[in-house]
Amino acid sequence: MAYSPAIDVSTVGDTFEEAKARFTEAANLFFEEIIEKGKVNEALIELGWQTKNDQLVPPSIISHQAETFSFNNFLQ
Repeated sequence: MAYSPAIDVSTVGDTFEEAKARFTEAANLFFEEIIEKGKVNEALIELGWQTKNDQLVPPSIISHQAETFSFNNFLQ
């Protein structure tokens, strides 16, 4: 799985290389679309980016935590 919280894009693949290639394609499509629509600033600010010194800066990740869960109860 590949995910970027800065642009809220995710994808999966059977291998690391496949996930990476799919993510690159998805991210490129995201940027192509917001550029085409003229909504770059609006879209990125909605995702938590901030303007600093006339540049857009992505939000910082302050924590990363993995959780283990079971969904066996749902399968019964």
